[in-house]
Amino acid sequence: MLKQIEGSAAVAQAVALCRPEVVCAYPITPQTHIVESVGELVKSGELKNCEYINVESEFAALSVAIGASAAGARAYTATASQGLLFMAEAVYNASGLGLPIVMTLGNRAIGAPINIWNDHTDAMSMKDAGWIQLFAETNQEAADLHIQAFRLAEELSCPVMVCMDGFILTHAYERVDIPTQKEVDAFLPPYEPVQVLDPADPYSIGAMVGPEAFTEVRYLAHRKQMQALDLIPQIGTIFKEVFGRASGGLLHSYRAEDAETIFVAMGSVNGTIKEVVDAERETGSSVGSVSICSFRPFPLEELKNALQSAKRVVVIEKSLAPGLGGVLASNVRMALREVPLPVQTVIAGLGGRAITMIGISEVLRAAESGSLPDVTFLGLEQAVIDREIARSAEMRHAGPTAEGILKAIQNRPAAERSRAS
Repeated sequence: MLKQIEGSAAVAQAVALCRPEVVCAYPITPQTHIVESVGELVKSGELKNCEYINVESEFAALSVAIGASAAGARAYTATASQGLLFMAEAVYNASGLGLPIVMTLGNRAIGAPINIWNDHTDAMSMKDAGWIQLFAETNQEAADLHIQAFRLAEELSCPVMVCMDGFILTHAYERVDIPTQKEVDAFLPPYEPVQVLDPADPYSIGAMVGPEAFTEVRYLAHRKQMQALDLIPQIGTIFKEVFGRASGGLLHSYRAEDAETIFVAMGSVNGTIKEVVDAERETGSSVGSVSICSFRPFPLEELKNALQSAKRVVVIEKSLAPGLGGVLASNVRMALREVPLPVQTVIAGLGGRAITMIGISEVLRAAESGSLPDVTFLGLEQAVIDREIARSAEMRHAGPTAEGILKAIQNRPAAERSRAS
């Protein structure tokens, strides 16, 4: 059924159609509307046989989901930003225990300074925690990926994190095709857990493992991710057969077959990139794009095949590895390790800064002319950077004395002196 609906509400309805038995809720912007909407569905009786548990923290939310999943229940939760960091220990425990929990991550910047707007820093912080990470480009894909995520998680006995851009998707009202319960039931079988804690047949999970077995445990987690590389496209194919639309998969190429320049990105920015591709094609530029849906596992071979005919690759990413540059770009370079293609990184959209068609077009011009640096910060205010560097140097020269600090403040422009006081 087509609905004009907020992204968070669409995801909540999709999750409810998957018949979760335990939902653990703790609000943190920008995912709050998701768990609120699921709670309303439980309260109204539309989502039956589900225990909705309000907890006291994000750590508790995932800890309860771990307990519920270990006891044999289909479990779901959601978080964002600092909330994901707070549950970091539990994130690793969930994957280490092989529990098929599904969690929405409303992508948001990590402080300090505090910032509630979108980038991908939170997801990157847990990229190696053993969870499958799927990135949604649109709200339709966000809803569809959650339905696929439960099947993927349960077939592999591995947790899945569905990432959707905070505010850009979570709070946007778009037309979304919400499937029927009959369609979802035809696609998602009833949950049959691989392992269940049972007082009648007690055993331990997550017990101490020494050097003689720990590598093997970690290898098996890696093996599940490698299995997912085959399973994700298979589930996407079945999804298309049941629901009549393509959604999910490992990656999506857009006008990339004959492109000399190919943009690579994750999440909602791909919509803007596609608009640029279409506009630039009209002017004669040979440009295309590839949207990465599965970041973990990373589709090395599939991406190499999608990029190898290009002359250059430009990665637009909403995260920064200080001292290195791009996180996604590092993975793209690994995919192209046997292909002599230049890969440039463009850090964009940090803390919710707008990524415009004009900005991406300027990047394309620089890439085509060979003047794009290896790492570029889109929209960086260089004058602000230079001023702050100069101030820092002045403070160091003055020394940590009250007189030196006062001198530095007095040398500021009058308006800034007023704010400082």
